[in-house]
Amino acid sequence: MKVRAGFYRNFLLPKGKATLLTPDVLKEMQVEQERIEAEKKRVKEEAQQLARVFETIGAFKVPRKGGKGKQIFGSVTAQDLVDIIKSQLNRDVDKRLVEVPEIREVGEYVAEIKLHPDVTAKVRLTVYAK
Repeated sequence: MKVRAGFYRNFLLPKGKATLLTPDVLKEMQVEQERIEAEKKRVKEEAQQLARVFETIGAFKVPRKGGKGKQIFGSVTAQDLVDIIKSQLNRDVDKRLVEVPEIREVGEYVAEIKLHPDVTAKVRLTVYAK
């Protein structure tokens, strides 16, 4: 970015907010940018691998206290799914990233886990009455 000489000399340079653009600095910036891109790619691949694990695992079984017919007491929440994943797969998932449909009956449902902005895993849930 181009700034006036006085602004650079009196404000930016003493506070350490800017340096002169030299070939060494430019090369350092490119190396840092490549490192950041590689890290983003690694995180995305890790999320895709975790999504494959979730989709091949089958259905997570969720026991609930049952009422009349197909009704269950309470509902199944994102925290319930996070606890089941932690107990069965030893993986930590943030409950804010889990979208569970409203579940108030026994049956099969599909929940979505947003592992990365570009990667979403679909997880099947089987809810049954104890």
